Amino acid sequence: MKFTYTISFPEPQTHYIEVSLHISGHKKNQVDLKMPVWTPGSYLVREFSRHIERLESKDVSVKKLAKNHWSFKADTEKDIEVIYKIYAYEMSVRTSFVDSDMALLNGASVFFRNATSLPAEYEVVIKAPKEWKQINTSLKESGDEWKRKAENFDELVDSPILLGNQSVYKFDVSGVPHTVAMAGEAEYDPKRLVEDMQKVCTSASKIIGEHPCKDYTFIVINASSGSGGLEHANSCVLHTSRTVYNNEGQYKNFLGLVAHEYFHLWNVKRIRPIELGPFDYDNENYTTMLWLSEGFTSYYDDLICSKAGVITPERFIEISGSNITNIENTPGSKVQSVADASFDAWIKYYRANENSQNATSNYYTKGSVIALLLDLQIIANSNGQKCLDDLMKLLYTKYYKGKGRGFTQQEFKSEAETLAGNLDLFFANYINGTATIDYKPYFDKIGIQLVNLNEGKKEIGLGVGINQSSNRTIVSSVVRNSPAWKYGINVNDEILAIDSSRLNGDLPQILAAKKPDDEIQLIVNRDGVIKQLKLTLEPYTNFSYRLERKPEIDEQKNVLFNKWIINR
Repeated sequence: MKFTYTISFPEPQTHYIEVSLHISGHKKNQVDLKMPVWTPGSYLVREFSRHIERLESKDVSVKKLAKNHWSFKADTEKDIEVIYKIYAYEMSVRTSFVDSDMALLNGASVFFRNATSLPAEYEVVIKAPKEWKQINTSLKESGDEWKRKAENFDELVDSPILLGNQSVYKFDVSGVPHTVAMAGEAEYDPKRLVEDMQKVCTSASKIIGEHPCKDYTFIVINASSGSGGLEHANSCVLHTSRTVYNNEGQYKNFLGLVAHEYFHLWNVKRIRPIELGPFDYDNENYTTMLWLSEGFTSYYDDLICSKAGVITPERFIEISGSNITNIENTPGSKVQSVADASFDAWIKYYRANENSQNATSNYYTKGSVIALLLDLQIIANSNGQKCLDDLMKLLYTKYYKGKGRGFTQQEFKSEAETLAGNLDLFFANYINGTATIDYKPYFDKIGIQLVNLNEGKKEIGLGVGINQSSNRTIVSSVVRNSPAWKYGINVNDEILAIDSSRLNGDLPQILAAKKPDDEIQLIVNRDGVIKQLKLTLEPYTNFSYRLERKPEIDEQKNVLFNKWIINR
């Protein structure tokens, strides 16, 4: 069976994609088509079929069986022609977008697949507006650059397509050609950008030591604001603010995003939990290991930038301390394990609300800290001969290349123990459990210490997040077990006054004059009703952690420290 999609944009300013799907070689009198409900790498059911309009066939009868499922009665001797339109005006790395200047096509939101498991060939024919001169995608050419092919549906979904007049740059890493396609208006230095991206990619490639691609494509969308990145087997899409290139801090963050999505071509696209492939495009693919797929990648993106010289080793250590600060100031880390957070990504991570910090754990940040601790454990256990890189290489070689599959959490644990020693308590407490992490044993081994910069401070606070606008003090979040939590301050309350003092954007100053055990009265506007709340103030101080080298360390600890930061 062969699927040929002809993609056109008769009126791109209306944000519509028109698709003509030609199906040949079906050999049955019924053909069922389905559109994915989600896209790999973004763990949320997005219901892409909701954007379809006017699906029809002039040759055969069509019946819709479910939200993303259509059935076609067919003559086995005749090909089937299906036409449909897709509204595409959601700019993100996960969805499709069309306007008069460009088109970004993400396959899950554009292409139907055969509902059966029968193999099929896939070809895409692009009929772009004559003003659009460029096409960038990892799909291979099929006769000319405007015709592309995929060996299977997974490859088709995993190969976004950028059309328009984007600027294109080239560089090589490990003999592999890389393309950078820059779409949207932005001011940047092309020479510096390409050189820095090449440094990042070179640094990332050295971790596993083998590049799995024949070529690689960066699709960069520059807009007024960004939504992050999404990885693919031979490409990635980065959606960023057009102003990042003129701000040094933001530019380094962008390079961190480059490192993150690029390292995913190993970690998750090839080194993967067994549940993340083959994909069920109709239902969620659940895994308890996003702390590994995303969290370890977050750890490595900073490490990659450090090794590439984009950030200093001191900055990498500072970021590691900030990650610890983040999870220790997040009450949800003591409520939801990072394994459960991974499993529940479909219903929680992508649907965060005002209480998420109190009820959920972030598998990116906590996963990054777990990677740090496991890295240090392996370094210490091997007397500086091995590190986390060696575990990643082992997984790549044994499971991706050797077995052609992913691994279970138990298999991952067993492989990690060959390098780190027994990890029963580590997994029970820090991955499957919510115990407070005892950092000291890990850091002591390499001669560093975790310092709480707020140790001994007795500040007064309500434990709320605030949106301050036009002198209105609106509560945006309430921290679990804080005074605000205990005494009933609600999200969306507008705090009007404390005692007899009318607020004018000066809540911190008023609280700074108070002492622990002071009783105060808040006047709040709650949904148009004035309420009075009495509460007793308590010391409320967040953690602020920094990693520091101890002033005097022995030679062995110095060797282990250098293995972590320098001699990997």
